[in-house]
Amino acid sequence: MPDTEKEERLVGPARRDEDDEYDLSLRPRTFSEYIGQERLKEKLSIFVQAACNRREPLDHVLLYGPPGLGKTTLANILANEMGVQLRATSGPAIERQGDLVAILTNLNHGDVLFVDEIHRLNRAIEEVLYPAMEDFAVDIVLGKGPGARSLRLELPRFTLIGATTRAGMLTSPLRDRFGVIERLEFYTTEELALIVERSARVMGVRIDPGGVNEIAGRARGTPRIANRLLRRVRDYAEVRGDGRISRELAREALQLYDIDENGLDRTDRRILLTIMNKFDGGPVGVETLAAATAEEVGTIEDVYEPYLMQLGLIQRTPRGRVLTDLGYRYFGITPPGDIGQGRLFASGEDQDV
Repeated sequence: MPDTEKEERLVGPARRDEDDEYDLSLRPRTFSEYIGQERLKEKLSIFVQAACNRREPLDHVLLYGPPGLGKTTLANILANEMGVQLRATSGPAIERQGDLVAILTNLNHGDVLFVDEIHRLNRAIEEVLYPAMEDFAVDIVLGKGPGARSLRLELPRFTLIGATTRAGMLTSPLRDRFGVIERLEFYTTEELALIVERSARVMGVRIDPGGVNEIAGRARGTPRIANRLLRRVRDYAEVRGDGRISRELAREALQLYDIDENGLDRTDRRILLTIMNKFDGGPVGVETLAAATAEEVGTIEDVYEPYLMQLGLIQRTPRGRVLTDLGYRYFGITPPGDIGQGRLFASGEDQDV
């Protein structure tokens, strides 16, 4: 698949500069503005209130879940509710131990350090975090050879908020040092409708309730995608209409963008068709599937699979990915009679999972 198509995928993980700017302007700043994740929001608000009452920094927090569900937004809200500054970075951006030490020593008491993609931290750098999170101190080595000596630097008490789409890749020592570990779930269509309404007000977009529901229903349970679709449908409305987004106009726009009623696009359908046609419905290993569809393994696992599994179109088994009865019916095809338990072990050769 050409790179240009990947970059233009409206329901994929890629984000352009324009999207980044709009995400900042649309991002809620308080728990009261944040829509969805009600149980998580209630728990976090209790933790924040308790920490404020004790006049202590918030405990370290790990947020995980599929991309686009609001992990970064929640980190900003937590810092704002605590009344402290937030310093943001990402796992791949920290290349040397000295980089992390410099960040830590520049924090003030109670500040929040947000590390996105924390599962991609270098293991040597990760070891610096252990004493920093537990004892609020870091050990640095001065000199080399026999004359080398260790110096311990005391750090202000801070809160580390880590975000990851792949919690299973975190090492146990790092994961165990988080006092709060929470997963973000996909949003309901009703919650996404409220998000689209709010974003439209912020952007000054005229939109009918039907247009709101049409966009929310195709947003794959993800606020980031809902906001992205709203912007692209707005473009269509300004060029092909009078600027107002109605249900009919939203349908026309999303049909042009190849996004169906379930939020699936050409890439999703290609994955399903590849399993069905090239591998007889599966099982097929993820590496084989990635090679057949020209997608990266991580992208399939983190972006496509969660939503396809949520819809019940594919199943992840010990032998590989299998197209379900619903997956066949999605294309109007009657499922083969042996698509039950027996098909999971029908392959004559081992598949990579």
